[in-house]
Amino acid sequence: MKKYSFYIWFLFIALSSLGVFLFILPIGTENGIKVPIALLASALAGVVEPFIQWFTLIVFIIAALGSLITKVFPKREGSYTLWDSIFRVNWFWTIVRVLAVVFAAMYILDFGPSPINSDNTAGILLDPAGGLVTYMFSIFFFAGLLLPLLTDFGLLDFFGSMMVKIMRPLFKIPGRAAIDCLASFVGDGTIGVLLTNRQYEENNYTAREAATIATTFSVVSITFCIVVVETIHIEQYFLQFYGTVILATIILALIMPRIYPLSKKSDTFYNGQAPTAEREKIAEGFNVFSFGLKNALEKAEENKNLGKIVFSGSKNVLEMWIAITPIIMTFATIALMLAEFTSFFRILGMPFEPILALLQIPEAGEAAQTMIVGFADMLLPSVLGAGIESDMTRFFIATVSVTQLIYLSEVGGLILGTRLPLKLWDLFIIFLIRTIISIPIVAAVAHMIF
Repeated sequence: MKKYSFYIWFLFIALSSLGVFLFILPIGTENGIKVPIALLASALAGVVEPFIQWFTLIVFIIAALGSLITKVFPKREGSYTLWDSIFRVNWFWTIVRVLAVVFAAMYILDFGPSPINSDNTAGILLDPAGGLVTYMFSIFFFAGLLLPLLTDFGLLDFFGSMMVKIMRPLFKIPGRAAIDCLASFVGDGTIGVLLTNRQYEENNYTAREAATIATTFSVVSITFCIVVVETIHIEQYFLQFYGTVILATIILALIMPRIYPLSKKSDTFYNGQAPTAEREKIAEGFNVFSFGLKNALEKAEENKNLGKIVFSGSKNVLEMWIAITPIIMTFATIALMLAEFTSFFRILGMPFEPILALLQIPEAGEAAQTMIVGFADMLLPSVLGAGIESDMTRFFIATVSVTQLIYLSEVGGLILGTRLPLKLWDLFIIFLIRTIISIPIVAAVAHMIF
């Protein structure tokens, strides 16, 4: 193996270790287990709280105006600038950005229909003291700047070689995806999505692999699971709950990549090229460890210019703020309005009542109403199910809601805002299939516990 300088070894070992510490290492706090990147984001959110709503509105206005301006001035042939990457979107996404301005302005300035500016719709997203969208500005700031610690200095390349014999045959994804999964599991599903999107854009994942990882392995963090069980009052069953979540998630991870719609996604990279047969093959003369180390040091050497990494990270932050947050704002507001002020999701959940009754879930009618509402927001099923008397039914609702994984107020909205090859219809189908598969698994375990 080629000899590398101390500087390259330092980049690989020190900066990758710092990335693991920031994004993956769990730390116990007064508010439960968190990763350092989440603590940094929370600290920044507290500092910017007095003006974050206005900053959010200004960013939304810039996103909408920039997109409208690009419709007036056509793209110059052969050029692709930072402006193009941020603002040049089709009419659908331009309208989505305009709606984000309208929804945010209605809540911040307190005008318009109450279903929009309610504390239970736009308020959930724009509350300065913990609203999802306002918090996203903080997490995107640190994630955009610091994700290169995980992706650019060899960590994924090192573990990719060692994990490929597990991840590829079981889940049909690259070995390096193990780090994505771990970052989601310990940290947050949004971190997993951002990491997956970056890997897809850099042609490390094919469209099928990226879609699979984002919708199957960007799992709910331990911290949010604690919030779910506290909301629905099953704290005494947390270990049984979390064990069931892990069991169902693993079974789903084995099934989902092999069926529609994930199985039908293109096996080509973001640049349109197809992967080679040698892509993950260990070179002759190497073992899994030495080959992973070789790949890691090569990656670190490619990115030894830290100035370029900082510039790339700053560009990531700008793209996340302008391209992703308006989408989350629009889709999540509409979904929460449907959930809060209409019977839309409850009607969609009605077909599940006979299924739950057949599985002998107590209060099946009430439980069925929560089966689809989680597509809007993962906490809604637990909020709606908190008043159900049966411990078994509340356990069932909470566990299914977490294994469903896709919800528009966070992970789903974030996926739609990235370049990942997933549309709204894909997300709903994946959500529905995950729900259908999860129900008998969770019901079986629930009957063994209760």
